[in-house]
Amino acid sequence: MTVPGIGVIGLGRMGRIYGFHVARQAADARLVAVADMRQEAAQAVADEFAGVKAYTDYHDLLADPDVQGVIVATPTSTHHDIVIAAAQVGKAIFCEKPTALTLEETDEMVAAVEAAGVIFQVGFMRRFDKGYMAASEQIAAGVIGRPVVIRSISRDPHRTSLEYADPARSGGLIIDMAIHDFDVARWLMGDEIMRVYAEAGVLVYPELAEVGDVDNVMIVMRFAGGGLGNVEASRNARYGYDIQCEVIGSEGALRIGYLQETPVLTLTPEGARHDVVPYFMERFGPAYTTQIEHFIACIREDKTPAVGAADARAALQVGIAATRSQHEGRPVDVDEVG
Repeated sequence: MTVPGIGVIGLGRMGRIYGFHVARQAADARLVAVADMRQEAAQAVADEFAGVKAYTDYHDLLADPDVQGVIVATPTSTHHDIVIAAAQVGKAIFCEKPTALTLEETDEMVAAVEAAGVIFQVGFMRRFDKGYMAASEQIAAGVIGRPVVIRSISRDPHRTSLEYADPARSGGLIIDMAIHDFDVARWLMGDEIMRVYAEAGVLVYPELAEVGDVDNVMIVMRFAGGGLGNVEASRNARYGYDIQCEVIGSEGALRIGYLQETPVLTLTPEGARHDVVPYFMERFGPAYTTQIEHFIACIREDKTPAVGAADARAALQVGIAATRSQHEGRPVDVDEVG
């Protein structure tokens, strides 16, 4: 197959990162077009990489015959319309998580993708991280026996913008951020999450209450097979970017993640100290690259992505149930959200 042409729709932080990956790091694809409603943003990226076309209307990018696959990195509230439009013109689709803000919109997206028979991958990059992949392989090999408990932690060093935190735009802390933990929990436990109970609060950034979001949440999970889980999401880990996961099995346990960025420990009379992972690209940069390479390989080889529509829907369903639990102050069965 010829080298596929890739278009990126949405040139915020993640869109620019994905564009760079395709243009500079992917040997088997070409960045041929970008689209953003801000003309200056689209033109700036196009000028950075030779031969890239800039559009302000994503429909024009989708109509471009040089584009075989699209990366959708726009706000979550816009994914529905863009993915359906891309599917209808036969483009392979990589969509950032979450797929949408509701299951109804997600189901409509999935129906359009299935009707068109196009590739559809969702941006759960932790599945492409070496640590998480190694843990999955060890669980599959029976190294820790049967997984029975999982604890997943996601801590950002600071809050996001109020515009982005608005649940009407991003889904809020649980749906936008903890959705990674829900996906990891389903994947590593090999089971579906049956019930959730969330306690959340605005503990550090009172301005988040103005847009209806929180900065910390603790979520208890019960799996269909009886297993237990806990998810913590926080926006105030001032010390750095802290992503951890622990899986306890019937015969052992696995711990995933690291806090120390540079392998140097400084020892002085004042004590021991080391640095900390600053933010997500330092921790998951290779995983972001690997997931895009996987998307490109799926286009070239016409194969089904490892992370697809069913995974996206299941994680979103848990996220919506947990958000309902947060607001209603009670355990919520995931099946209540349908």
